[in-house]
Amino acid sequence: MMNKRLIFISYDGKYPNLCSGKLIMALDGKKIVFPNHCLSSGGSVRFIKKWKEVVSIGEWGISTYPPDFPEELKGEAERLINIEIPPGCCGGCV
Repeated sequence: MMNKRLIFISYDGKYPNLCSGKLIMALDGKKIVFPNHCLSSGGSVRFIKKWKEVVSIGEWGISTYPPDFPEELKGEAERLINIEIPPGCCGGCV
């Protein structure tokens, strides 16, 4: 089996909903557009006294892949997004 080359192109998610952007990658020169809201944060939000918000950051995961995305490249896709997209949890969904 020949090696497939996956390349990060862009992600436009931003505060206050970092996980809600459009992720685009290329596989062997073919553009792959991921579904909106495809990222999930490894971070979290919790509240302490007087409802003070405490936000922790964590690595991104991909929760939804395009239907024809190769199973064997899912780990590589997550590695690439964590290189290119700063880790986070903005608390935007709280």
